[in-house]
Amino acid sequence: MSLDRVLAIARRVILQIRYDRRTLALLFLVPLVVMTLVNLSMPEMPGLLDYLAPALLAALALFFVFILTSVSFLRERLQGTLERLQASPVTRGDIVLGYWLGLFLFAALQSLIILLYTIWVFQVHYRGSLAAVFLFQMLITAGGLNLGILASTLWMAPAVQAQPETLTIAAANSVKDALRKVLPLFESQHREVNVRVIYGPSQTLRKQIEEGAPVDVFLPSLSEEI
Repeated sequence: MSLDRVLAIARRVILQIRYDRRTLALLFLVPLVVMTLVNLSMPEMPGLLDYLAPALLAALALFFVFILTSVSFLRERLQGTLERLQASPVTRGDIVLGYWLGLFLFAALQSLIILLYTIWVFQVHYRGSLAAVFLFQMLITAGGLNLGILASTLWMAPAVQAQPETLTIAAANSVKDALRKVLPLFESQHREVNVRVIYGPSQTLRKQIEEGAPVDVFLPSLSEEI
């Protein structure tokens, strides 16, 4: 297991989620809306949320982290990213730990936001240290993360295996003609692979890749731009 490889995989996961607005909304907006609706459903029982808050916080953290992990792994499998990583020099431990660290960063931030929102906005009373409450939330978050990874591995693998692999190529406009001549030969020899080509300026494509765009092959106009 290599720390550099683990951190590289975690960075890729973080960048991919960072630019996915739907995933960010699922992580940080939907739980707050659910918590608000629960609070509004008890207008005549102001003290009831003090007793329900621990269970609600744990349930929200477990559920939404589970959904985040399952959806993320399913998307990676559909794009063929996990299979390509397994064919590279990285080990399974590097892949699992890298994804775990990348997803845990957002999951921990989500749990912290929900906790502070519940305590400060709804004036929920608690006993003991706030740090202890947050530590308990982190344990629940880690449990939901592990369950999501396990579920995506056991339940989604058979359905994904039937999906054709997609090869995404980011190519400069200057190599468009040459690539159009080569691709038909490649596709005739690899019918199980769907080739998707994105053309554009080399610098623009490179910036998109650095920001987490799911690209497998980068073909710039000059070798110095790789």
